[in-house]
Amino acid sequence: MFRRVPWGLVVVRGPDARGFLQSIVSQDLDPVPEGATVASLLLQPQGKLSVAFRATRHRAGPASGAAPDAAAAAVEEWWCDTEPEVAERLAAGLVRFRIRVQVEVDDRTASTGAATVVGTEPGLLPDGLVALPAAWGDGPGVDVVGPAAAVDAWIADRGLPVGDAATFEAVRIAAGVPRHGIDIDESTIPQEAFLERDAVSFTKGCFIGQELVCRIDSRGHVNRFLRRLELTGTTAPGPGATVHADGTVVGAVTSAAVVPGTTRVVALAMVRREVEPPASVTVDDGSGPAPARVVA
Repeated sequence: MFRRVPWGLVVVRGPDARGFLQSIVSQDLDPVPEGATVASLLLQPQGKLSVAFRATRHRAGPASGAAPDAAAAAVEEWWCDTEPEVAERLAAGLVRFRIRVQVEVDDRTASTGAATVVGTEPGLLPDGLVALPAAWGDGPGVDVVGPAAAVDAWIADRGLPVGDAATFEAVRIAAGVPRHGIDIDESTIPQEAFLERDAVSFTKGCFIGQELVCRIDSRGHVNRFLRRLELTGTTAPGPGATVHADGTVVGAVTSAAVVPGTTRVVALAMVRREVEPPASVTVDDGSGPAPARVVA
C-alpha cells in the first residue's frame, strides 16, 4: 500500500455535466453507467496532451435548491481524478470551455487523498471512499480515493505495510505508468505513450484535439514511443540518460528506479519507433554504456 496525499480530484456537477464533458474530453462518456470509471484525456486544441485522468460517474441527485418531488431535475456528478500536480490545470481547462451550461467545476485536491493498493483487494470501504481501478502490474490494483482524513484512517485500520516513495517509483515504472512532468508532458502526443488505447474513443463525436489523434490513428504514425526498459545493477540512470542502439542515440530515459532488495533496475524512456521490443540497447548516463533490454 502507498499513501498518496494530497490527490488530484476535480468534481464536475450539474444538469449538463455529462454533455459538457462529452464535448470536451477524449473518452465516450455516454455509455458509462453509474459507479463506473474510465480513462480519459483533456487535450490541447492542437491534439497534444494537457492532462490524463480518470472519470467516474456518480449517482445522480436532485439539483441544488430543487423541490423534493418527482419532478425535481436530477444532476450528474463526475469525479475526475489525476495526479495532484496537474489537477489545477485540469480544472482550469474545463472552466475555459464552460460556456452556457449548467455545470459546477470544483477542485477538491487540497482535501482529497488516495491509497494505492497493489497485489490485494481493498476489502469493504466506509462511506465516502471509493475504489478506482488502477493498472499496477499483473495482480489486483486499485486506488482508494476520498477525503484525506478518511483515507488516512482507512490506511491505519487496514494494517497493510505502507511502502515508501522509492518503492512506489519502482512499482510505477515496472507497471509502465507514466507521470506528468516526468514521462509525459504537454509536448506528448497520446499515441507516443499508448494513452489512446484506453482513454480515446475514435467513434464518438467531436472533442477538443480530436483532429491530430484521429489522423494519426487512420493514416499516420508517431516517431517515438514511451518504452519500458530493464537493466542490471544497483544504480538507476538519471533522467536524460541516452539510449543507444547499433551505435546510434535512439532515445532518452525519463525515469528509472532500482527494485528494492534486488540488482534489477526498471526504467521508462522515450525511444525511436524503429526500436521494437524485445530489443537490446545500451543506456549511458555519462559514466559509460550499460546493457539494457527494451521489454515493452
